[in-house]
Amino acid sequence: MKMLIAGGGTGGHLFPGVAVAEEVLSRKAGNEVLFVGTRRGLEARVIPRLGHPIEYVEVSGLKGTGLGRRLGGFAQLPGALMQSMAAVRRFDPDVAVGVGGYASGPAIMAAWMLGVPCALLEQNSVPGVTNRILSRFAQSVFTTFPVAAGHFPPGKVQPLGNPIRKQLLANFLDSGAGPSEFTVLVLGGSQGAHGLNLRVADAVARLKDQPVRWVHQAGGKDAEELRRRYAECGAAAEVHEFIEDMSAAYRQASLVLCRAGASTLAEVMVAKKPSVLVPFPFATDNHQELNARVLEEAEAAIVLLEGELDGLRLAEVVDELRQDPSRLAHMARAAGRLGRPEAAREVVDACEAMASR
Repeated sequence: MKMLIAGGGTGGHLFPGVAVAEEVLSRKAGNEVLFVGTRRGLEARVIPRLGHPIEYVEVSGLKGTGLGRRLGGFAQLPGALMQSMAAVRRFDPDVAVGVGGYASGPAIMAAWMLGVPCALLEQNSVPGVTNRILSRFAQSVFTTFPVAAGHFPPGKVQPLGNPIRKQLLANFLDSGAGPSEFTVLVLGGSQGAHGLNLRVADAVARLKDQPVRWVHQAGGKDAEELRRRYAECGAAAEVHEFIEDMSAAYRQASLVLCRAGASTLAEVMVAKKPSVLVPFPFATDNHQELNARVLEEAEAAIVLLEGELDGLRLAEVVDELRQDPSRLAHMARAAGRLGRPEAAREVVDACEAMASR
């Protein structure tokens, strides 16, 4: 099977596509995958490093930008569609999968116009405008959250979960002893982490005398400042710009403190970790808060809104959980019940069935 995977921009869109690509390529010798993205998106750095082929189109966003940029985005669409059609013709895929992001729109439309069966991955509880439009042309829409189904044409939705990378799947089956000390793993996400980083730094200082170890993925902009602050207060904290081995990081965590992007939540659920979620307040359609509320209702997470949050409140929540192992265990079990470790396999099964038809 030859699969075209279109979109990206952020890790939340891109990494489910990477998980699907891993599944396709591991199934049968001769299977092929081609990514289509933009040079500005995360895919331009990640996909070549992973060794997957990628072609680029020139396209930008249409929503949430100024009038000038929006008009410029519309002006790019015809060219992006022609670039996408050329890529589809060269690769000649059996199926095309849109993962969201700018490049997904013209690439999936081009594939549909050329008679290629198309499917969409919708990671969030509230779909983006691109997927809502493309769902009229796609044969299937694979969703993570059941509430997303209401935004798509009836009969097309398959609630298969959000695919995650193979390196993280071992955590779902892991029944080892767990961390030897109470460890908080802080993940800011690929966007919008600065406000969370500042509140975490304040909480760390307030809990410096408690037996808490912090592992903080802070991004490049805040890392040095956080290292300085943690050193000054003598906290047991390590700071990383980026954590390469996320599987090990989850395994060593007692609690995950993070944003509420769908891909991060999928990993947290498959890793069976209790979490404190601070949704990014400027996410499109407030989808991060809606994502987080699903875990909160299942008693797998505590949701704290950034506008109402300070270091003192965050420190109180973390310390309360540290002193309540039974609640942490309950939250971990609830997260595991929500996890879908077979999502990538089931998505590729469905795509193979589409291609065979």
